[in-house]
Parts: sequence; C-alpha cells; structure tokens
Amino acid sequence: MTLRLAIVGLGKIARDQHVPSIAKTEGVELTSIASRNASIDGMSHFPDIETLLASDEAVDAVALCTPPQGRHAQAVAALQAGKHVLLEKPPGATVSEMGPLVALAQEKGVTLFATWHSRFAPAVEPARAFLADTDIHSVHVEWKEDVRKWHPGQAWIWEPGGLGVFDPGINALSIVTAILPRPMFLRRSDLQFPENRAAPIAADLEFTDATGLAVRAEFDWRETGGETWSVHVETAKGKLTLSEGGKKLALDGQPMVNEPDAEYAGIYRRFVELTKTGAIDVDLSPLQHVADAFLLGRRHVVDAFVEA
Repeated sequence: MTLRLAIVGLGKIARDQHVPSIAKTEGVELTSIASRNASIDGMSHFPDIETLLASDEAVDAVALCTPPQGRHAQAVAALQAGKHVLLEKPPGATVSEMGPLVALAQEKGVTLFATWHSRFAPAVEPARAFLADTDIHSVHVEWKEDVRKWHPGQAWIWEPGGLGVFDPGINALSIVTAILPRPMFLRRSDLQFPENRAAPIAADLEFTDATGLAVRAEFDWRETGGETWSVHVETAKGKLTLSEGGKKLALDGQPMVNEPDAEYAGIYRRFVELTKTGAIDVDLSPLQHVADAFLLGRRHVVDAFVEA
C-alpha cells in the first residue's frame, strides 16, 4: 500500500528536498499541500493543517516542514486524527513538548518520526563503524556557512525557538551523537548574539563524555569564503574526517567514502518502513544538546546583523 502524504509548510527546504525525494521513494506519494503562501500546480491545496484534516482528502501521513515554534500544535492535530507524522529537524521548539507527542502517537498507534537528515549522509554509518573499533583521542567540529546564502529572508530563524546558528549546527550534533560510541555532555558554551537579534549567530562549545573525551564544536553563520561542514576525529588509527556535511569520509587524507547527497531519500525510506508497524523513532539528543548550550551559554553581544 502506498502511503498518501501531505506536506505542511511548503518552504525552501520542502521544495528543494522533500518534494523531489518523495518522488524518488517507493511506497510514498505526495498527494496534497497545506501551506499559507505556496502550492504545487495540479495538487490539492489547503491553507493550513486544520483545514486539511477537516476535509475529505485521503491522507495517511503528514510531513511537518513549518518553523519549529508552531509545530507542536500541528503534530497534535495530525496525531489526534490518526495520521503518521514526520517532523523536519529540529522536531520542536523545546525538549519538553516532545514527550507528550510520543505518548499520543503510542496511544493512537501511529508513527512519529523525528528526522535528522544529516544522519542519512553516506559517510555517517561508515564513520560510526570505524569509531566503534578504535580509541578516540579528540573530536573537532567545524560547521560554518553564510546565513545570507543558505537562509535568506527567514526572519523566524532569528526569533526565540528559531535556534539561530544552531539550525545548521544541530545537523553537526546529529552526526556526532550518531557516530560516537558513548553519550557526551556539555561543559562550556559561548554564544555570540547580534545586538539586534534574539538568536545567536555563532557558538563555541566544549563537550566531554564519561571517559573525559574532548569534543569541541564551532558554529558560525558569518563564513563568506565557502562552506565548512566537517567533523575531525583524532584516533589511534589516524585522523578520520567527515566533510561536506557527511558526503565524504577520509582517513589521514585517504578517501574512504565519496558519494552524492541522498539524505532526504533516506529519511523517506525510513518513514515508509516505520509506518508499516506504527513504530516510533524519536531521538532528542541533538535538541537536548542545543538546549544545554542555551542553558550554560555565556552571552556575547556582537555587531548587528543586517539581511542585505
């Protein structure tokens, strides 16, 4: 049976990633859109999820691609209606709102899937397998990009709950938490806030684990010389580097993995599999690390951010 899916929130990420990936994935079909300001020609369209759910439209599942601040209410509405729910990252604006969603999905017997698309990058699983069998000495994360290029005009991202630089930074955290053999926890957080914004433009974090492993993560939205999306791991077997967001993997500079991006196709394959049994896949560790970064964060005020 093909899963009939509605996208809620047809913004840039939905158009660029979700729509084409759904079209390539067996077992799922995009049948409708719920979005205030966007639609797809020839496809059923509704202004919001409430109107969609109140209609006669045949929908089995929804993919929530709206900003995280309002996503909890949308997820509740979909779960109450017995729909499977896929959550774009981050799964919510807070950690505490997720527990009741998991409980509701369990009550209704439907799938709730909190996606971390970077975990489906081709180098992530090989990196996890490599690190499971060697001593790890240190980890250094560099996740730097130009906010004007990658998030143009997205005012919500600078508001409370929008995460600021942690919107891309949480992708790095989702990779690190997937590949390291032990849980890590935060020791230091320095956050740089533009004087005219409510969310940080840069972050410098230090983590450790039960063995004392040093993990440092640097996130910055002011990089104009090209993107850096890399995780460097010093090990007993050499320096392991994931680069280009997890598309490439190298050991001491020698290539191990170099494959094209297929993250969102991986997400939808996983979603289709989960919905066959109504299984739940909700790992909140990346979001918890971001919450801890704000909890322990030393606030540093920097120059105002101006969109153009």
